[in-house]
Amino acid sequence: MANAAGRRHRTGLFLHPDAARRQEFLAACGESFDRLLTADSIASARHALSQNKISLLVIDLNGASMPAGNELAALVRSRVGAPVLVLCPYTRSATMAELTAQGPLSYLVTPVQAPELRDAVAALMAPAADTLASAQQHLLDREAELNDLLAIQRSLQRALYGAEELEGMGARVCNALCSYPGICHAALLRAGSDGMLHLVGQDARIDLDMHDVLAGRHDLLDAPALRGELVLIDAPSKAGDPEFAALLEEQGVHMMLAMPLRGEPGGPLLGAVSMLFDRPLVMSREHFTCFGSAAQLISFGMVMSELRQQNDALGLQLTQVTPFDGLTGVTNRRQGEQVLDGEIRRARRYGLPLAVVAFDIDSFRTINELYGYTTGDRALATIASTVQSRLRSSDTLARMRGEQFMVVATHTVAIDAFKLAEVLRETIAATELPGADTVTASFSVAQLAPDEGASELVTRLEAALHRAKRAGRNCVELAMAR
Repeated sequence: MANAAGRRHRTGLFLHPDAARRQEFLAACGESFDRLLTADSIASARHALSQNKISLLVIDLNGASMPAGNELAALVRSRVGAPVLVLCPYTRSATMAELTAQGPLSYLVTPVQAPELRDAVAALMAPAADTLASAQQHLLDREAELNDLLAIQRSLQRALYGAEELEGMGARVCNALCSYPGICHAALLRAGSDGMLHLVGQDARIDLDMHDVLAGRHDLLDAPALRGELVLIDAPSKAGDPEFAALLEEQGVHMMLAMPLRGEPGGPLLGAVSMLFDRPLVMSREHFTCFGSAAQLISFGMVMSELRQQNDALGLQLTQVTPFDGLTGVTNRRQGEQVLDGEIRRARRYGLPLAVVAFDIDSFRTINELYGYTTGDRALATIASTVQSRLRSSDTLARMRGEQFMVVATHTVAIDAFKLAEVLRETIAATELPGADTVTASFSVAQLAPDEGASELVTRLEAALHRAKRAGRNCVELAMAR
């Protein structure tokens, strides 16, 4: 029969190589068991498990002498769902995350006081509730948890789609992470050539700046994260820095999770993503998997951002050796600016009129978001080709940036340039684009004024183009000379 405490046949097994650690656990939790065995190695723990019905296996990961790896994973896996409690310092959080993939387990981030440890042991030793209501509630909680995890994946995918430069991407990623229940602050950090992590972007629902959090505390994240490991601290005080703990607790922060970012497994470390939580969260296998996948998504975004920067730099170099835009085949920006300077000098010398038309494709980013960048590129090439076919041989069409173009119209006054812009506007609106919806364009028109240089002329054009955008797009604005 069960004894008064209801613990008959409750046998525990504590694993740690250090005899002093084994004695500490025995003193703190020995009374929680009818029988408590200890093991100083994985082999001896395996033997004890084979010879005894172990109610609870406790694995202590504190200290460098405690091994990790496949043997420890196999030990957890051998429990086949039976209770396992892992005691783990935050500097070895990666091992705990790996063990959750082997089967259900509980954990405590150390250091942990004896009362908290006893409570955790008692909870795991208590008979499982087997009522219909508790089972239904458990399923509902799990469903809500999985829905939240799926939602954060979708939010990150939207944040990363179309992100071009790292700082902008960092802000969007952190904003997406803060949509997850409990995350009150998120930060993206990049690994620098100096071996440190540098803040790229952050977002928060609390009044906290990561610059203040990391000031003088780079070891907090750098030591595990720069080894390519995650960091989990379930109470700020467990980081061993009272000032740090006070800073976070003042803002209601209960937990911190940081995931390393790598372009590929075993590849160079790109940085880390940090998340602060305003409530305690017990990380399950699904949590670790989800946030691990999120880190992979962010890593992919960082790699793509770096590739875009390299492509932009290469494109800039190419403009030094070719006068044409590689995508559309029309004159590129550098050559277009040179043509404009030359035509301005010629107009001055011979007293000829000169007009310039600028246009920008309206809401072109929507094409990229809906149909992809390949379709967007084809659309730009089609528009450029269509506009080029409506120009005279003496006119020059140049792609200035992105979806913005300029037409240098020689021997042309403002009213004729305005008429040309209207023709081009109607032509663009009627042009069928391969694989995408039709688009419109906003135009501005300016005639060269006496004693006006290229920069002043372009400034007038851009101001008029902004007016056309504010006026509702798909219209032409005349840039009047001052």
